[in-house]
Amino acid sequence: GIGGVGAAGNEGRENSFDNEGYGTIGSPGNSPFVITVGAMKTNETPIRGDDLIASYSSKGPTLIDHIVKPDLVAPGNRVVSLNDRNSLFDIEHRENRVGSLYFRLSGTSMAAPVVSGAAVLLLDKEPQLSPDQVKAHLMKTASKDFPAGSVVIDPVTGETYATDYDIMAVGAGYVDITMLLADNEFSEAGFEAVSPIVEFDEETEEVHLVTDSSVLWGRSVLWGRNLNWA
Repeated sequence: GIGGVGAAGNEGRENSFDNEGYGTIGSPGNSPFVITVGAMKTNETPIRGDDLIASYSSKGPTLIDHIVKPDLVAPGNRVVSLNDRNSLFDIEHRENRVGSLYFRLSGTSMAAPVVSGAAVLLLDKEPQLSPDQVKAHLMKTASKDFPAGSVVIDPVTGETYATDYDIMAVGAGYVDITMLLADNEFSEAGFEAVSPIVEFDEETEEVHLVTDSSVLWGRSVLWGRNLNWA
């Protein structure tokens, strides 16, 4: 009965094996049962239209069992929150201080709590929902409005990083708390919301989702049809 939210990891720039950041989802985000969250950059504006994926946000599928991850993305870049003043982390990273009480951090570990908070708000409104229903509803109501891709240049190294907004980069979409709480159509109880597996057809060179009638994705698709599945 416990629902879990996990960070996707920050290895999206990893290209040691010419994988362009794919297959870099970390533990425990590689669990098919948890809600795994990647990081978006808000560009420090209140609107979502100019938000872009953080180039470091890890991408799926999971390395061994090819599970589709992340499940969602959420704001996670240059997040300001309370500072643990004079802690070791605070002392070693003084450049991240914002005034005397606050601290700025980036990473998928900053994005995951946004989704945890969204889940709590949903459960406050609908306390009867199971962890599977919560996960499905978060994914269903997530915004699917993304650009086809984006490019960033690291200001320190000058390296260029390009990201395609495909299912392995943004999952089912960008968490949308307004839609989450406004939508009252929930999935049926009793179905699992484990993240699906993908398999590669060597003959056609196509990638397919493996569906299961006992899993929610076997009955409805929660991903936007306009997302790049290549």
